[in-house]
Amino acid sequence: MKARIKWVQDVMFLGESGSGHSVVMDGAPDAGGRNLGFRPMEMLLLGLGGCSAFDVMLILKRGREAVTDCVVEIDGERATTDPKVFTKIQLNYIVTGHHLDAKKVERAVHLSAEKYCSASIMMGKTAELVHTITIVQANESQPTATGATA
Repeated sequence: MKARIKWVQDVMFLGESGSGHSVVMDGAPDAGGRNLGFRPMEMLLLGLGGCSAFDVMLILKRGREAVTDCVVEIDGERATTDPKVFTKIQLNYIVTGHHLDAKKVERAVHLSAEKYCSASIMMGKTAELVHTITIVQANESQPTATGATA
C-alpha cells in the first residue's frame, strides 16, 4: 500500500492514495490554514470508522442480515499536550434494518474491533476504544438501544 502527500501552500496538502484517489487536508486559520479540507487527525478518525464499518457490513451481509443503513458516529478525545494523541475514542454504531438480530450485530462489531479492523487494533494501542451499538428496526419507529459494548 502506498500513499503520497504533496504540499500545496501554507498548511494545505493533497493526499493521494495508491488506488488513485485524492483528498485535501488543511489547517484551521489560527494554524496558518484556510479551512479548505480535512485535518489530518480527522482523517485518522474517518479511517478508523470506515475500516470498522466496512468489516461490520461485510459480516452482517454474510450473515444474511437485512441491513438498510449503517452509521458510525465517532468522538475522539485528545491529549492536551504534544504529541496530542487520541486518548479515548467512542464509536457508536447505528445499524438499521429489517428484523435485525441484535446478537449478530453485536458479534459483527466485536469481531471488527477485536480481530479484523487494522485501524482499531492500531489505534487501540494508544487510545481507549469504546464501542456502543444502537439498532433501529426499519419496520419500527423507535430505535432499540442494545447497550452492548464491544
